[in-house]
Amino acid sequence: MEFFKNIPHIDFMGQRKITAVISISVFIISVTLLFMKGLNFGLDFTGGTQLELRYDKPVDVDSVNEQLAAAGFSSTKVTQYGAVNDILLKIANKEDMTEDELGHKVLEALRANQENVELLRIEFVGAEVGAQLAEQGALAVLVALFATMIYIAMRFEYRFGISAAIALLHDPILILGIFAYYQIEFDLATLAGILAAIGYSLNDTIVVFDRVRENFRKVRKSSAVEIMNMSINQTLSRTIMTSATTLLVVVALFLFGGDSLHGFSTALLIGILIGTYSSIYVAGALAVAFGLSKADLMGAPKKLADDMP
Repeated sequence: MEFFKNIPHIDFMGQRKITAVISISVFIISVTLLFMKGLNFGLDFTGGTQLELRYDKPVDVDSVNEQLAAAGFSSTKVTQYGAVNDILLKIANKEDMTEDELGHKVLEALRANQENVELLRIEFVGAEVGAQLAEQGALAVLVALFATMIYIAMRFEYRFGISAAIALLHDPILILGIFAYYQIEFDLATLAGILAAIGYSLNDTIVVFDRVRENFRKVRKSSAVEIMNMSINQTLSRTIMTSATTLLVVVALFLFGGDSLHGFSTALLIGILIGTYSSIYVAGALAVAFGLSKADLMGAPKKLADDMP
């Protein structure tokens, strides 16, 4: 299925200087926001008390959140866990209570509305564990970027590898900048959303680069800019269809997925939009700026065997 009846002829590379200024400006603003405002880390990173609870019938997560808010517990995170009548509740610690006292206060508040609530497990998650999770998450992103750069450099050409790595660094920084500006809670689900957005952006970039390599070998009399424009236009239909269908699913998660998926769907929603933009205007434009040419992708000519005596 094709979005366009005929292949369009949009001059994407003709706009690359304007988009470069926009990308650099937004990147700098995002980094500044991260330093000035920082991220609003959730309980996964700041630590707290975690309770596993079981009801005698299916439980509504929103209703539990309302009961806890009414009882004065504002910093809570409730998720469905395992069966439909089990929930996992994370709550910020209080200075004047031990974790056992806090757990029993929470249980008491919930039993005021429904008596058949059973406490299966209670445990304390320290801030040190949260800091370790944040460190490991950042390390995971860096390793993914480095591995991606090596893979693309080996599969295509080193200029492609460097430009793809810069484009993939550009995407999560912009997502984090938006999270910092609006102070949206950043938890493990959000981190998973950012990693998924990086994978989506990478896939889009590889599709464009693959077509660039193919066109360099087929079209003999065209410049790098013309080949890049041709390749992006040829893959544009596929890019729009993939982005649109993926966005439909993510928007549904954003609207109806509940609090537990809010960070994941928000990060992925922003990431798909930014990733589609960066695969065209950042990765492609950088490969051209780094001096990509036909000779870089044609490979060394095969050595002819000398059969002469």
